[in-house]
Amino acid sequence: MRVFSAQETATALPYPTLIAKISELFAAGVSAPLRHHHTLPNEQGSDNTLLLMPAWQNQQGFGGVKIANVTPANSERGLPAVTASYLLFSESTGEHLALINGSVLTARRTAAASALGARYLANPQAQTLLILGAGRVARELPEAFSSLFPLKKILIWNRTPARAQELLQELAALQGWDLALVTDLQAAVRDSDIISSATLAQQPVLLGEWLVAGQHVDLIGSFTPKMREVDEAALQRAQVYIDTEAALHESGDLLIPLQTGALKPTDIRGSFYDLCKLQHNQHDPKAITLFKGVGHAVEDLAAGIVAYQA
Repeated sequence: MRVFSAQETATALPYPTLIAKISELFAAGVSAPLRHHHTLPNEQGSDNTLLLMPAWQNQQGFGGVKIANVTPANSERGLPAVTASYLLFSESTGEHLALINGSVLTARRTAAASALGARYLANPQAQTLLILGAGRVARELPEAFSSLFPLKKILIWNRTPARAQELLQELAALQGWDLALVTDLQAAVRDSDIISSATLAQQPVLLGEWLVAGQHVDLIGSFTPKMREVDEAALQRAQVYIDTEAALHESGDLLIPLQTGALKPTDIRGSFYDLCKLQHNQHDPKAITLFKGVGHAVEDLAAGIVAYQA
């Protein structure tokens, strides 16, 4: 069995190949069980969580499971709150083939999924990307989107300007983008072709009244029923797509508007299972599109297969 370090995992997951594999598996109809959530009580009162995300498919004979430990108290220890590993196995023999760094795998497959959604919905000639957030996934977004779009300008906004500055400095060493920090978020939204939000916001930071026709909104951050990155106006003005049905139950961005009636189930135009079967980009310069992803085990499996076959 091969063991992939963090750096080896990043190197083994080039975005063009990873995006293509995710699209291939969803187009083939590969599905997966709902993720397993297990609470691990502790004496400090901040319960830890064990997450298990399995998936398998017959076409290529691979299966895998991601194991993630979420430990909130690690922030006091100077350690990451999430530690994850991905185990890839042969579906036919059960042989364990690879143990892959789950944190890097998750960050890159998340960015790849966002870019994949935009491939079908955003302006193919998009040149300006606005990133909300400055965390681990935000660092991956410029490279992921640049693999599909002729990006020239990257705008960065974060509640903590110092973290936004750190991200800008990291990105400056990678490629020749025109990078800029954002203080006036409303003005930056108007100037952007693609807006990708990867925050941990509990209340909307992106308002629908700011959006203009032809834009594409990509939502990454909200992964619990109480987290929200956009308001109801954004959802009502946009053509809404999701990665899988799990987004309707796990993200406050969709769950809360569905509960209030501001968003109806029939307003959801499709998921990856629909988008990845399309032959052409669906961009409409008169419309606003919105893609909400919460992550899925099929995306993890696609990344595991790509890394192993690299």
